[in-house]
Amino acid sequence: MQLKDGWLSDTKHVPSPHFDLRPEEEPPSLLVVHNISLPPGEFGGPYIDALFTGTLDPRVHPYFAGIAQLRVSAHCLIRRDGEIIQYVPFDKRAWHAGVSQYQGRERCNDFSIGIELEGTDTVAYTEAQYQQLATLTALLIKHYPQIAEHMTGHSDIAPTRKTDPGPSFDWDYFHQHINRIIDKESP
Repeated sequence: MQLKDGWLSDTKHVPSPHFDLRPEEEPPSLLVVHNISLPPGEFGGPYIDALFTGTLDPRVHPYFAGIAQLRVSAHCLIRRDGEIIQYVPFDKRAWHAGVSQYQGRERCNDFSIGIELEGTDTVAYTEAQYQQLATLTALLIKHYPQIAEHMTGHSDIAPTRKTDPGPSFDWDYFHQHINRIIDKESP
């Protein structure tokens, strides 16, 4: 996996219109981990891509009627099987965090990268997801070193609104994966 002009190589790209420029082209310094499933609790299907590209049909499922008009995106989604889909280049501002605050700083979209895991707060994430998330994070740290010290969940930056990635996400296990990758790549 490599990064060129903000895009990952060898991954599926589904460009979202829901992004803009970062303020003063500020480099990302925070990684925010999310979860998503559409419809809630169901995995697979085209609905996450449709939501992030503004093409979700509100007639397909009753839940969609309440979210189809949203203008949201993430930089990437990691599906249950480990497939990575990228929607927004990392050097641009994806609209994933909403009203948020990290270490006293508001508007986390301005300085963060948002990665969605296909899942729920209560269903265990897959080994493939942990491996891909750690591999992606190690790559991002090479390009945006501050991320190494700043990784958090959506629930931590928007605690009154969000609960993801939830108690089913094992932060220690995720950090162990990252450390193994970085140690392996060190000279």
